[in-house]
Amino acid sequence: MPPQTAIRKLRPEEAAERLFRAHEGDSVWLDRFAECLAGYREGPAGGTSLTAGQSGSGLVRTIGVWQLSQAKAAALFGVSRQAFAKWLQRGVPAEHAVAVADLKAATDLLERYLKRDRIPAVVRRPIRRLDGVTLLDLLGAGDTNRLLSACRDMFDFERAHR
Repeated sequence: MPPQTAIRKLRPEEAAERLFRAHEGDSVWLDRFAECLAGYREGPAGGTSLTAGQSGSGLVRTIGVWQLSQAKAAALFGVSRQAFAKWLQRGVPAEHAVAVADLKAATDLLERYLKRDRIPAVVRRPIRRLDGVTLLDLLGAGDTNRLLSACRDMFDFERAHR
């Protein structure tokens, strides 16, 4: 990796490519980097840079994995786009903390067992065992507990041997 002064002289595309190549096999590192970069770019209400772990408690990464726009995510959580943007800046309010934690846990399972580029299709595909409901439908209905259970069931490999 070039020294800091050399990085500043790179075109953004070239800098991104070098960073990607340096961490090509480590998708967790790249996801964390993208989340932190988004946090630094958005900045909190006070205008200072975010430290690692802020920025909506990983919500940026989660909506990125599911390929949701902020407007779509806001609609699924039943809040305005402005309220959702505040979540990303200041953190998730207590009344939505359990739902967001369930969503993040489900996302962790999906990332563990699936290739990241396949997750958006999986969350939009009807699940026969749930009468054709999708994971996005469950999120929109506010049933994140059932959403997390459905993800756990998807990867219950011991059940396959029964």
